[in-house]
Amino acid sequence: MKPLLPFDLDSDLRRRLGHRLIDLIDDYFADLPDRPVQLPASQRSFEPLHNPLPEAAADPEAVLEQVTRELIEKGFHVPSANYFGLMNPTPAYIAVLAETLVAALNPQLATMARSQLASKIEQETLRWIGERIGWGGAFDGSFTSGGNEANFTALALALAARFPNATEEGVASIGAQPVFYASAESHHSLDKSAGLLGIGRRALRRVPVNARLEMDLPQLETAIAADISAGKIPFAVVATAGTTNSGAIDDLEAIAAICRHRKLWFHVDGAYGAAAIFSDQHRNLLRGIEQAASITIDPHKWLAMPFAAGVILTSQPEMLSRAFGIATPYMPKTAASLPVDNFKISAQWSRRANAFKLWLTLRIHGRQAYEQHINRQLALAQDFGRWLENSAHFELAAPVRLPILNGRVRLPGGEEKIAAAHLAVVEEVTRDGRRWISETKVAGRSVIRIMIVSYLTGEKQIAELQAAMTAAAEKVFGRKAAHSQPVR
Repeated sequence: MKPLLPFDLDSDLRRRLGHRLIDLIDDYFADLPDRPVQLPASQRSFEPLHNPLPEAAADPEAVLEQVTRELIEKGFHVPSANYFGLMNPTPAYIAVLAETLVAALNPQLATMARSQLASKIEQETLRWIGERIGWGGAFDGSFTSGGNEANFTALALALAARFPNATEEGVASIGAQPVFYASAESHHSLDKSAGLLGIGRRALRRVPVNARLEMDLPQLETAIAADISAGKIPFAVVATAGTTNSGAIDDLEAIAAICRHRKLWFHVDGAYGAAAIFSDQHRNLLRGIEQAASITIDPHKWLAMPFAAGVILTSQPEMLSRAFGIATPYMPKTAASLPVDNFKISAQWSRRANAFKLWLTLRIHGRQAYEQHINRQLALAQDFGRWLENSAHFELAAPVRLPILNGRVRLPGGEEKIAAAHLAVVEEVTRDGRRWISETKVAGRSVIRIMIVSYLTGEKQIAELQAAMTAAAEKVFGRKAAHSQPVR
């Protein structure tokens, strides 16, 4: 029998390890509807690990068992049905299996010559998304690490479209300050991207929002006109389809019209909300998205994919090569008849097959599973909104557009007092670790944020959260609620 090489395991041990891991994952998934999100506050520790660097081999079965159990017993469980937090879902189990296959095969999507079928799968997945957007002409894009990279890519495309020489000559060649616009509630990846692209974070003009928390369009027009008068060069507008804090959706049709009039690049940051394209019933939430020059969508948000899975798509695919194309002598040559290599149309070089999990989930479950998932969560959110409206302790603080709820306490006093009450309620609700909600700011005001993000979350988990919020409010305020039963 030949000796094993470093990292090599014999077939019997590989099978034992794989089967044991699948059993542990299966037990974990079975517990997710009732699993606490984290340990009780008294048991949480944020101290670093102090293990010395391992020098010699250890029993792989014992190590795998130990670390898996510790991650489960001591971890923070975003996949729990009791997690009402940020845009991190319970992953579809088929997607978990897909990730395992991708890790084993380890395809490199930088070039067609080195990936072939894996690249074709990504292209097909992008085509499915683009068709749901409503694009009938040419479009292209790539999977990314998430919304941050996708938004960065979109701004790079917008710069390349407006300033063709900037990619080679730098932003100094533009000759004036380029500026772009997004709502005051838009994601901070835009600030980060502006800094990384060299135009500066101050190039982002944050436009105030209206009563519906949408970008205020008269103020957008005013800001554009003021910048032009001041010698700045507007080049793009970023509309948000599903803000992180409240789920607000900007008026995409109206913004598209402004961009056409001003000859500006129209990007839709739909990292979360653009997933509604998979619902025939709620596609109208995104009316006008098909007019965008580029779109961000993160399947690892509303489409139940594990990290990482972002997407950037553009209806002006020639800008991808202008922004990212580069010649290299060492990369495998691809026939001219094949699509452009991925490394020439994206910010990444080495690229993981992040599309495969969504492709396989769609192959097995079909689009109608997403229709059911999206419609159900929107219905649950509307019910939760009515509960807030009828609560003795809470009120609905923002329109319910997507499955994100903003609640405020019914408490006399100034904003500082209300914010302190929100933090106290959140602390009380999350103290035992069973469930997780958060406090944030929307249009400058403190709110309690609740998001229905897991496909496992149903009426039972929501009713238990409502009961916990009521009990927390009664403890914090020191008075009983007159009525705070779930409204159905």
